Amino acid sequence: MARRRDGIGDRPQALAQRLLAGTWPPRPGPSPLSDSRPDNFAAERAVLAEVAGDREESAAMADLPLVLLHAYPLDARMWNAVRVPLSARTRVITPDQRGMGRSPFPDGSAAGGEPSLDDAARDVVALLDRLELDRVVLGGCSMGGYLTMAVLRAAPERVGGLVLVDTKAGADTDEARANRLSVAERAETEGVAGWLADAMLPNLLSEHTREQQPEVEALVRELIDSQQPSGIAWAQRAMAARPDSTATLRAADVPALVLVGEHDGLAPPDAARAMADVLPDARLETIPDAGHLTPLEAPDAVAATITDWYPAG
Repeated sequence: MARRRDGIGDRPQALAQRLLAGTWPPRPGPSPLSDSRPDNFAAERAVLAEVAGDREESAAMADLPLVLLHAYPLDARMWNAVRVPLSARTRVITPDQRGMGRSPFPDGSAAGGEPSLDDAARDVVALLDRLELDRVVLGGCSMGGYLTMAVLRAAPERVGGLVLVDTKAGADTDEARANRLSVAERAETEGVAGWLADAMLPNLLSEHTREQQPEVEALVRELIDSQQPSGIAWAQRAMAARPDSTATLRAADVPALVLVGEHDGLAPPDAARAMADVLPDARLETIPDAGHLTPLEAPDAVAATITDWYPAG
């Protein structure tokens, strides 16, 4: 397509720079600085400035690795099906959270103060320090989303983009908080094998997934049964104590992707929409037929959506 010539040669970038600076088009009179007439090109310069800022932000995010934090009551293996396609686009890091999977508690125990996602957020920041990563795109599913918001609250300068999957910004209701504390106590006294998966699977997976993908249900059960009771108890108490994160998201001036399963009953589409509405630069996507664990129920769709949203390098 032919480029328009506007008196400064075939150089559209130079024109954009001069529009932003206010020196184009030339104005009659002794000097643009002494011209008191209305600036008819202020709107055009504002649009160009916004576009330039968006492009600069996208270019910066394009080179950042992606850190994905897992859901409760699972571990980093929940991301296995999306790691390969996402790794073709960027570096992908999927750690186990404290007390879950292969990750021990600091100093080998769960002792030391009330459980708090703020402590888990410091674990994430310490991981970034060990990996020498100043800034990342940070995402999480369910509890991993709560932890993502805790990191954003504690160290916003380390977050260059957000991926919030099957999660919500609100704190627990009194009823939900009491239920978490009850589960924590039962895990400590009885362990978790059998009963925890039985109680949670109907809420974690959509009916469609359970009917059409029995292997996914079997995998989720295996992941739940393999968790340490102390890790389950700690996670439940930490989630019960978490604050509302709406204000944190409202202040997050970075690109964000919000993903939600169509049939998610724990963090429903309305909660995802509420997050997207308060985030300054968010894209909302719904994954058809999925429930609360979209990376396991529809990994191809999740990986494709994240890849499509991630700026090209």
